[in-house]
Amino acid sequence: MTTLSLHALRKTYPGAGQAAVHDIDLTVESGSLTALLGPSGCGKTTTMKLIAGLVAPDAGEVRLDGTPITHLPPERRGVTMVFQNPLLFPHLTITQNIGFGLRMRGFAPARIADSVAEMLSRVRLDGLGDRRPAALSGGQQQRAALARALVLQPKVLLLDEPLSNLDPSLRDEMRQLIRSLQQETGITTIVVTHDQAEAVALSDRIALLLDGRLAQQGPPEDLYRNPATLAVARFFGGVNFLPGRSRGGVFQSALGALTLPPGTAEGEGVLTLRPEALRLGPGPNGRFARVEAVTFLGTQTRVNLTVEGCALQALTSPDLAAALVPGTSLTVSLPPEALWLLPPD
Repeated sequence: MTTLSLHALRKTYPGAGQAAVHDIDLTVESGSLTALLGPSGCGKTTTMKLIAGLVAPDAGEVRLDGTPITHLPPERRGVTMVFQNPLLFPHLTITQNIGFGLRMRGFAPARIADSVAEMLSRVRLDGLGDRRPAALSGGQQQRAALARALVLQPKVLLLDEPLSNLDPSLRDEMRQLIRSLQQETGITTIVVTHDQAEAVALSDRIALLLDGRLAQQGPPEDLYRNPATLAVARFFGGVNFLPGRSRGGVFQSALGALTLPPGTAEGEGVLTLRPEALRLGPGPNGRFARVEAVTFLGTQTRVNLTVEGCALQALTSPDLAAALVPGTSLTVSLPPEALWLLPPD
């Protein structure tokens, strides 16, 4: 297994007003899966191409187990990239597609056949090896592309938006397959995605890129519950923000004095509370609220509230929100353990 590390990696395309990737430092631990997350145009795919050797950096290094590989051509890096579109050879069968890289490396036909048969089984394409790509569904083609990459046993596997062209049911199935295969093989893997839920479900760690910079990295729970900045909080669905000042374990804001969790830093800041953590009913940091809107979302209901003149939002179960209508008054609580203080912009 292999540790991948990026050091001060930078890339600006000719004619661009700003860097596509700006001084990125990132370590992907051996055998782990990291989601490279961010909105369109933030530098995710450029970062992947820099790792794969498809684009040369202006500065910085890519290292595998501490050894620089930035000077090596793509075919000598031990890095394999699967693109958003499967890019299978249309004139070859699925078996021939999966075994193509092994044939180029001069492996014996018997070994290729055994390796391809094993991969067909792993990606659940048994019995479909004799078909050509056009005869497969989009999800099956993506599995074949994944098998073609895995059969080479790369040191690092890069997956660029592998689920974006699939419908929701296939996306969930493919997500589970990618995770199970990664855990079985132990290949160090990076998955590019713009979908927060997908990144949280798939990865051991998330690296969030915003405007070409690494905004925050860590376990999914950290970015979700403990964002480093307002921009990170907003990207992960944060909507409740209260400016004010923290002092002596209390936050003074438009809502008055709110008890904070132990260890909260002091000074000016913005308090955030995830909408699913805001409780309908009495409890710590209780306040009177007025219901402004109730929106059924399927598994959850969104409740827009006015609390002491401030707009807040709660996500709760449909059963708990069933009796709520605009104009209803109720008590809400802001649990101290769910409050998180962010630096001001």
